[in-house]
Amino acid sequence: MLNITHFQEKISTLLPKIELRMNEPMSRHTSFRIGGPVEVMAFPKSRDELAEILKVSALLDTKAVILGAGTNILAPDEGMHGLVICLKDCLDGMQRLDQNRIYVAAGVTMTRAAVFAAGLGLSGLEFAHGIPGTVGGGVYMNAGAYGGEICQVCESVDVMSMDGTVCTLTGDQMGFSYRHSILEDTPGIVLGAVFSLAEKTEAEIRAVMQDLMNRRKTSQPLDLPSAGSAFKRPVGGYAAALIDQSGLKGFRVGGAAVSEKHAGFVVNMGGASAADVKTLLKQVSDKVFENSGIRLEPEVRIW
Repeated sequence: MLNITHFQEKISTLLPKIELRMNEPMSRHTSFRIGGPVEVMAFPKSRDELAEILKVSALLDTKAVILGAGTNILAPDEGMHGLVICLKDCLDGMQRLDQNRIYVAAGVTMTRAAVFAAGLGLSGLEFAHGIPGTVGGGVYMNAGAYGGEICQVCESVDVMSMDGTVCTLTGDQMGFSYRHSILEDTPGIVLGAVFSLAEKTEAEIRAVMQDLMNRRKTSQPLDLPSAGSAFKRPVGGYAAALIDQSGLKGFRVGGAAVSEKHAGFVVNMGGASAADVKTLLKQVSDKVFENSGIRLEPEVRIW
């Protein structure tokens, strides 16, 4: 490889059996389709490989950044130095533990988990059907939709610390709140979670899932790249309504725009840069604050 960096050379030598990609574009791994090249992106195939990567990262004094499905990420245009570990399709697997509980690995998508639970006649994850991210990302940020949240059904979480050791945290220990968990304050990687669910007929569960999916298709711009809801729900209102009331549907900066279909979404109309999205988010937040006195905060994670 031409112009290989010292870090790329070192990590390749220390992790000869791990899938590594050099200068991998983040745009290939984010639902926004935005982001420049990462110096090294690693794709572990197991918990052991993940632990090995973390140990080498510490040895090289490099802080690893964890990526799931990239559905809530705005990656920088200029790319990133160091190491990104991609866990999507890595930590896979689901199993029924007993009558009401299932275990789901972090790399499984939220939709797959909901479908798996439905097939067992277990209710509680219907809200997750249609959320594009992984269970790991969903647990990390306490994902939710249509009145449901991960914290309502999460009994425990297996977490790997950044030194490769593993522990199990209860739902209470996860410190869940709106779009937040303790892992945002104390670094750790979700390996999998136990969900405690309720018995219902599969037909009832699938009917709810289908209704929610129909609502998504009707109201959300699923045909354009985005990162889901652009802003957190503010106290005293709803982001989409406040943006709409400010006359910002369709508002555009470069290739980024507020969706005409759902004002709570920022979409990539084609060729949008991270700079476009960040400028748009700030201008929308400023305009809504000017009109309503309510300050919108991004739900999109800006790297």
